[in-house]
Amino acid sequence: MEAKFNFAVVGLFVLVLGAGLIGGVLWLTSGKYYGKSYVTYVTYMTESVAGLNLNAPVKYHGVDVGFVRGIALDPANVEQVRLTLSVVRGTPVKEDTVAILQSQGLTGIAYVELTAGGRDSPLLAARQGEDYPVIRSGPSLLTRLDTAVTALVAKLTRAADSFNALVNEDNRRTMSQTLADLRVLSRTLAARSSAIDAGIADAARTMHNTAQFTADLPDLLRRVERSAEAFDRMTNAISRAGTSATDVIDGTRDDLVRFTSEGLPEVRQLVAELRDLTTTLSRVSSDLERNPSVLVWGRAAPKRGPGE
Repeated sequence: MEAKFNFAVVGLFVLVLGAGLIGGVLWLTSGKYYGKSYVTYVTYMTESVAGLNLNAPVKYHGVDVGFVRGIALDPANVEQVRLTLSVVRGTPVKEDTVAILQSQGLTGIAYVELTAGGRDSPLLAARQGEDYPVIRSGPSLLTRLDTAVTALVAKLTRAADSFNALVNEDNRRTMSQTLADLRVLSRTLAARSSAIDAGIADAARTMHNTAQFTADLPDLLRRVERSAEAFDRMTNAISRAGTSATDVIDGTRDDLVRFTSEGLPEVRQLVAELRDLTTTLSRVSSDLERNPSVLVWGRAAPKRGPGE
């Protein structure tokens, strides 16, 4: 026997259950905003907001302070995205506060991060002609990375182009020739290593002798200085002696004149007589050597010639 079901009751039960689930979800989603007062702000992003959804959190120093209430293109500039933010009243949004698009990880949920402003900076307020205060925006981490990577790639490309332009056929031949010359130079240096070592040793001895000479130089200078002083003293003494000799000559000048005029002829006469005396003595000495008896008998009378 088959059981009988009232499909109307079952349908009503399903409708009531679905309505209850929908209401519970709505209540749960709206419960986090219950009892809170929000201030509306606007920010404009020039980068892609892919991954950012409605009701995405707005954080201030990592603390949830609101949610994203609207995402739309800016009617005045289609290159910008207009984000409407609901921020808990009392949050210190200041004039130098910056809104940055962040994500939880590289592929996580996107959210808006508000950077803290200066302590003495005034609170942000709507300007004339604006419906809501506008928070300045800054580039996200991904945008900064993309910019940096793009600049790096451009620099690497330019460096590669410059390197390719540098390493052309002529430069490669030149580099090959330079390497060959370096190999020849290295072999030459290796073959003359003993001479190089000797030269280094000589240079070391020269430096040692130079250092020793430099060390002895002050003493040598002192000796030279003493020698110079002694030479000065000797020069002064010679000068004084010359002065004294001049004085002596000046004092004996009259005597020298008188001796030259009077005594010198007598000296000459005396020298002549001495010369005659010496001649006579020499003759006498020769006679004595030939005939010593002359001292006893005297010299014999000379023989008479014929007819005397």
